[in-house]
Amino acid sequence: MSKLTPEEFREYLKTVRALAEGPFEEMQKEVEVTNKFPQEFYDLAIENNLYRYALPEEYGGWGLSEKEILQVQEEFSRGPGGMRMHLHYAADLNWRILDDYGKPELKAEFMDKFQDKTIFTNFALTEQTGGTGADLHTTALKDENGNYVLNGEKWLISHTDCSQYAYVIAVTDPEKQGDERLSAFFVPCDTPGSRRPSPMPHMMGARGAAHTGLKFTNMKLDKKYLLGEEGQGMEIAIHSLSVSRAHIAASNLGMCQRMLEMSLARANDRVTFGKPIATRQMIKREIAEMQTYTHALRCMVYDFGREYDKDPNGKYIEEKAAMCKLFSIYSTRIVSDGMLEIFGGDGYFEDSPYGPVERMYRDAR
Repeated sequence: MSKLTPEEFREYLKTVRALAEGPFEEMQKEVEVTNKFPQEFYDLAIENNLYRYALPEEYGGWGLSEKEILQVQEEFSRGPGGMRMHLHYAADLNWRILDDYGKPELKAEFMDKFQDKTIFTNFALTEQTGGTGADLHTTALKDENGNYVLNGEKWLISHTDCSQYAYVIAVTDPEKQGDERLSAFFVPCDTPGSRRPSPMPHMMGARGAAHTGLKFTNMKLDKKYLLGEEGQGMEIAIHSLSVSRAHIAASNLGMCQRMLEMSLARANDRVTFGKPIATRQMIKREIAEMQTYTHALRCMVYDFGREYDKDPNGKYIEEKAAMCKLFSIYSTRIVSDGMLEIFGGDGYFEDSPYGPVERMYRDAR
């Protein structure tokens, strides 16, 4: 059970929505140019428990159910896309990988430091010269003391400007051909031999999420930072990403709901030939489709949350998470396209009295 009463939880959802649509939106004007979150964003997220709420109680969290966590994500995902990416990562992969696979002494040292962003991580799997599977080229080879030496580069890694640690998937046994050649590590980013190249160019949307590469050159890493066992790297990556898919779906749900609301407001206000366009059959059909996809996505996300709360390792948990993400992509595309059609030419401009139409269309891509 959550520490919050049902009424307290409802009030918290309202607080998070107000934060996303108020201060976060105001900050985003600067972030669109700088591609970097201001310190005020992190301060407000800490003050409003956005790093704490999803953690188990034993680590200073609130012990919310999975469904409640997804509901909170829906609310902050009504705001800027880059902040949404940061906060939905904070609620899941940021701490969960270490909790699931870290050695007891490593968890004792770090798990209670996620609650106030004393530490933050990034997830370093993808490589420019390979992919995200057994064809990775970054190596972590043992030295004579049983520790590891990392060499290689990662690519398209989010949250690199605000993280002190990285979950790195690397090759520990080059002689093997399959997934068993890979292992996972919890890497301190300030270790000599580790560096972050220059930031990548601005993305189309979700700006501020700090995408760069990571480069390791003869970086020595203590064996205590190995997650799980050697050869378990791909299993750790896939298991962690599987549940994360449902969290991405919850984020897309938040976007869909806000885009739907802005579209409804615009359709009721916009008058042509003496009638609001909301009364016209084609617009009615468009809105009906947008609302149907949004409602269906919410049903799928909440169903996943309830099933996960019953058994996190249930037979169809990973499949349901994948279906949630897949359907959320369809839903976001349909709702964002419908929104732009309803706004017409006005939807291409940055400043709209109805909300961030142009930016949310980019964020939804």
